[in-house]
Amino acid sequence: MYLVGILAIALLILSVPIGIALSAASAVYILIDPLLEPSVIFRAFFSFVGRYSLMAIPLFIFAGFLMERTGLIGQLFRFADALVGWMPGGFGIATVLACVLFAAISGSSVAMAAAMSVIAIPEMIKRGYPPWLASGVVAASGGIAMLIPPSIILVLYGIVTDTSIVRLFFAGVIPGLCLAASNIVSMLVLAWVLKLPRGKLDLREAARAGKVALPALGMPVVILGGLYGGLFTPTEAAAAACGYAILYGLITGRGEFVKELLPTTRRALNLTAIVIFLVGSVGVFQFLAANLYWPQIVTKAVVSMGLTQLGFIFMFMLVALFLGMFLDGVAIVLLTMPVVFPVAAALKIDPVHLGIMLTIAVEMSVVTPPVGLNLYAVSSTSGIPITQVTKGAMPFFATDAIVLLLVIFFPTLALWLPELLVTEVLK
Repeated sequence: MYLVGILAIALLILSVPIGIALSAASAVYILIDPLLEPSVIFRAFFSFVGRYSLMAIPLFIFAGFLMERTGLIGQLFRFADALVGWMPGGFGIATVLACVLFAAISGSSVAMAAAMSVIAIPEMIKRGYPPWLASGVVAASGGIAMLIPPSIILVLYGIVTDTSIVRLFFAGVIPGLCLAASNIVSMLVLAWVLKLPRGKLDLREAARAGKVALPALGMPVVILGGLYGGLFTPTEAAAAACGYAILYGLITGRGEFVKELLPTTRRALNLTAIVIFLVGSVGVFQFLAANLYWPQIVTKAVVSMGLTQLGFIFMFMLVALFLGMFLDGVAIVLLTMPVVFPVAAALKIDPVHLGIMLTIAVEMSVVTPPVGLNLYAVSSTSGIPITQVTKGAMPFFATDAIVLLLVIFFPTLALWLPELLVTEVLK
């Protein structure tokens, strides 16, 4: 255990990517252990990435890039602006709402933050919003994609812990909406303090924008309606989302869309390759951990400490937030769950509740330096210094922490909807 940990940490310090560091450290231990055959490295890797449910991840990533390319994201944003642009800080609130709508289509936080940076930040600055606030609300609201289904993080958590992905998707709805509400409240307060301009309510424009946005609004209906109605598995829903976006692009863009299809696919494949390699690396690590009984050893040590459920949850959330300062959300889930999940099971913590709490912590970490991925995505896309983006994201980080505390103390926020909907589907 110590050899793998030391090697992995040393490689990370040397700036080796997390997937390579984890798989290399595990492979070294397997190669020097006389009781383990080298071939198990490849068997563990490919057996872990060969799961059917994992296909949802590349498909949702592809759907998100297709949404950006076809202009469906812009439709959602203009519709949200027409609805709430008249409120104090209305354009910032419209950004939050657009992020919620886009989150119901693509589970990629970084992709959403980058896309919304191009659309929302220039317009907010033009309307008098300070650059730090315009960039901060986009960076923070991008994290909502991790909770509103479909969610790549929840898919990975479900695969690693063998938890129902459908239940996790249902469980993310209310906490995700709570995060959106907290960001809207923060925006209202900041708009009042900074005396930001507001637009005028135009019902005709709202109706016109809603009509134009019908194709974009139809995709969440297809995905979530199919999931909640029991018509789709998460993987089938992801495939339906891709098919919907491609069909829309062919109808509206025709030849131009066909030209853009290959570059869009290439971008999606690049991101997918990174995620799949990470997952396979965790498969090797998980095989080694199970073979050497590390989860049982850690579980016994933690249980002997006499921690209560709440004490363990707070300790783990602090660890997750700390790791979020250096690792991305996918790495946090894949690194911690093989060891932490058995401990949580021994303490009788609901796996769905644990997954939602961890996802909120991971969502908060996308704006925590030095490795807050959304900070870099927004900064590189908008040209605003990362210090300014971080400054703007901090008020939203604080209200997200309040939502995390609410979900910790009131598990019903996460567990009520899956219990209700899954029961109805089974009837």
